Amino acid sequence: MKSPRTFEEQTECIVEALLSDLLGEDEWLASRSLETDSFAESHAGCTPFSCSLSAVLERALSAGAEASSTFDSVIIASRLRRLGDQYNEDLEQPAQRVIAEMAKGKVEEFGVMVDSLSKSWSSLNPGLGYERAFLAVSVKLLAYLSRKVPAVARRIQFVELINGNREVRGYIETRGGWENFEN
Repeated sequence: MKSPRTFEEQTECIVEALLSDLLGEDEWLASRSLETDSFAESHAGCTPFSCSLSAVLERALSAGAEASSTFDSVIIASRLRRLGDQYNEDLEQPAQRVIAEMAKGKVEEFGVMVDSLSKSWSSLNPGLGYERAFLAVSVKLLAYLSRKVPAVARRIQFVELINGNREVRGYIETRGGWENFEN
């Protein structure tokens, strides 16, 4: 099975794992428990390299599969969720605005809201940095929307939001890529 090599491919896999967890769509990924990294240590042969459900299941079921990389989208999604848990602001009004704008076809509103909330939060917490604030706020808002209006969560262009943000992408890449995120 081919390992995702590019930043874009890895981001897609991570977002798919995150959405699957948030929306409760994937029993196998849910059994991995995004609350802990310990699964990867004890089940290295089950480390998913592709983000499609069929590819993840194929990887998990293939006997004797060797992990050729430290990339594990489920563990990285777990780290993103923990980062998102640091954001404790009320998201009701921002979420309602995102939902209303997306209903009008303005899918970019999620990104606009994340950018605004991230800048505000990082300015109040200078040690946090915009990039970490951006990731935390985006994951927290996505989780909130997933609980309130699951159909909206799948329409959010989260992969493009991360891949298209030069500051966030640079932050991740200068720290060794997704494999080393919050490690």
